Amino acid sequence: GLPLVTLYNPNVQLFTSVTFLVEVLSTGGLIPTAYFQPLNFSTFTSIFQLVCTIIYMGFIIFFMFVQIQIFLRLKRKYFQQFWSLIELGIVICSWTSLTIYIWRFKEAHRISSLFEQTNGYVYINLQLAAYVDNLLTYLLGFCCFFGMIKFLQLLRFDSRLLLFVQTLQHAQKELISFLMMFSIIYMSFVYLFYFLFISNMSSCSSLLSTAQMLFEMTLMKFDTSELIQADAFLGPFVFAVFIFLVVFICLSMFLSIINESFRRARENPVENSEILAFAMRRFARWSGLKRLSIGTIYAQKDAQMRSQYCDPIESFPEKVDQMLIKLNKLYIDQKIELQRLDKLDSLN
Repeated sequence: GLPLVTLYNPNVQLFTSVTFLVEVLSTGGLIPTAYFQPLNFSTFTSIFQLVCTIIYMGFIIFFMFVQIQIFLRLKRKYFQQFWSLIELGIVICSWTSLTIYIWRFKEAHRISSLFEQTNGYVYINLQLAAYVDNLLTYLLGFCCFFGMIKFLQLLRFDSRLLLFVQTLQHAQKELISFLMMFSIIYMSFVYLFYFLFISNMSSCSSLLSTAQMLFEMTLMKFDTSELIQADAFLGPFVFAVFIFLVVFICLSMFLSIINESFRRARENPVENSEILAFAMRRFARWSGLKRLSIGTIYAQKDAQMRSQYCDPIESFPEKVDQMLIKLNKLYIDQKIELQRLDKLDSLN
């Protein structure tokens, strides 16, 4: 059964879509589910939200033109760069969110008009509005995700972050092969637990819940009493096999790959990795968040004075070199001029 209920709170202009779902299993059991989703169709609750939205869309338009120029320059190589894909995801999710937002606004206007005409005495189905609101929430979540990943690019000069990125780059091929192997082993155990204990354990009632249970086992967070009650022999046996293959062998392989890549990343450091730390120190000094000691201030002033008033003896070799260069240039110019005059005399 799938009964639907619509609630409305006029004090805060809040609609609520309520769904009661009862699943009838082939074994005769019932699984009840209740889903409550509040819907607020207010466009903007403050001027600040409107200004932030306009600024955000302005940045998206700017990034879109920048990405178009980069794509025209790189063409096929554009899709091979990680940060280009992140920025492309931000642009696509943002414009799709704007389209879904307009769709939700029209749906909210239709519901409000229907509610105003009927004074709430007619049932209003909010399933479509709830579906559109969920789509908008998912897209905004992806926008935030891609935005935070993009923010990491600003910290690319940090030594620790650079070491982390280099470690992943060195382990890229090995991790892809490992993940393919691990996914095959993990899914085989998911199906094994699902078919063995589907009728005896609630945590194995679906493939998703079974995968969640095995993931908790991988984190060494489990309760074997339920497996023993389900089957005195198969429960402990498949549990021991899963722990041995997945936890001891697969995770050990994963750690070995990361350790080897980390070692190679440490042996090949990237230059200019202290730029971010230098910028943060300069910003802290400029903003007054970090005050310099008296000794540091005197040392900086002394270095500045030394750079302005240096000892003439120290710059004497450099001055001599400059004089020799000038004399050499003057000699060559005079020699060329004499050759030119000799040619003119010979012609006359």
